Amino acid sequence: MNSTVFLRTAIEPAMSLLPARMDSAEARALMLSIALQESRLLYRRQIGGPARGYTQFEKGGIGGVLMHSASSVPAMQLCEALDIASTTESIYQAIEFNDVLCAGLTRLLLWTSPMVLPGLQETVAPAGSPEMESCTLLSAKLLPFTATATV
Repeated sequence: MNSTVFLRTAIEPAMSLLPARMDSAEARALMLSIALQESRLLYRRQIGGPARGYTQFEKGGIGGVLMHSASSVPAMQLCEALDIASTTESIYQAIEFNDVLCAGLTRLLLWTSPMVLPGLQETVAPAGSPEMESCTLLSAKLLPFTATATV
């Protein structure tokens, strides 16, 4: 899968099922970055490990989203909208092939963090490194999808 397809078929539909306040260009960029980092959008199942979905969720992360006060209600609503039982095991079984569920849980996991999402032009990689180039390309790719972008 490529990043444009993941954005259109997983992230955008997931955001439409979550509270509007959770949606931002920064959140979408970070969700896509996580999927690219964790699986390169190639592996739905972790090679040699237990993680599932393009963002590589393990049962502990799923359980955390289901139990956290900031994410439990929207997680249950997401599962209900996707006709998936809101239990750790049911989600774990479904997340490998349900990209909307995977993207939604990724956003909900990020929502539980007290940290502010990085801006679209922020990077943590050294200038000139391949990671920096990837971040810059990712930001450039996502900017046209935002209503407030000024390029």
